[in-house]
Amino acid sequence: MTGFTPGAAKKALGQHFLFDAALLNRIAVAGGPVEGHTVIEVGPGPGGLTRALLDAGVKKLIAIELDDRFADGLAAWPETASGRLVVVRGDAREIDEARLVREAGGNFPAMIVANLPYNVGTPLVVKWLKAGAASPENWRGPMVLMFQKEVALRICAAPGDDHYGRLAVLVHAAAGARIAMTLPPGAFRPPPKVDSAVVVLTPLPADQAFEDLDALETLTSAAFGQRRKMLRSALKSLEGGPEALAAAGIDPTRRAETLTQAEFRRLTDAWVNPQA
Repeated sequence: MTGFTPGAAKKALGQHFLFDAALLNRIAVAGGPVEGHTVIEVGPGPGGLTRALLDAGVKKLIAIELDDRFADGLAAWPETASGRLVVVRGDAREIDEARLVREAGGNFPAMIVANLPYNVGTPLVVKWLKAGAASPENWRGPMVLMFQKEVALRICAAPGDDHYGRLAVLVHAAAGARIAMTLPPGAFRPPPKVDSAVVVLTPLPADQAFEDLDALETLTSAAFGQRRKMLRSALKSLEGGPEALAAAGIDPTRRAETLTQAEFRRLTDAWVNPQA
């Protein structure tokens, strides 16, 4: 624990810290070798995962930290002085990661490895999925992200699962998803009230990914907004929604949780291009 920045976790920032070296080393490489790669870490806190990533051979580590206590601590590390660790102060929800990688002299695609603050995990993963799809330079590589277990199950769910919803459809439109490990509350300081899980997201090849994630998000929000209703009723709130069902050849009496990834893509295409 030498070199870690002391400081109590702030509930308002969703902070829960992990110090077990063996677990941190496993998380650092859960998405594959990081040696020689550029990695973005969000919410490094005291620096446990930061140290594991550096020890695993990361070429350039960009740490985004909103809490000045921990940003100051990381700024004092020798790896920061050498330029191998770049500390960025700010809110990851508002940061252009591709620009950060360019300015830091990093390489594309950059991996993202992070024990995400619980209160921003979902919006961040949606942001990164969209940014990666829209990036001409293909800036985003694999992501290894810690979530509340409930969120991890929602990310990895398949059609028909209780956890299947908008988030799973969005994720699987851009990436493969798997749970690499689960961690009990006692692994953290302070312990959260729920289990946590590490999810590995691997970008789909360009010819398998769905490009229009904004449209997919809008359509799935409507479809799952009233998930107990048939799609013909749930999509009434979306202009052109019922018509898209017919154009896509999807039974309007089905419910959103029964549609596959391919069917959601077909439905989205029919909604975006009604004359096609």
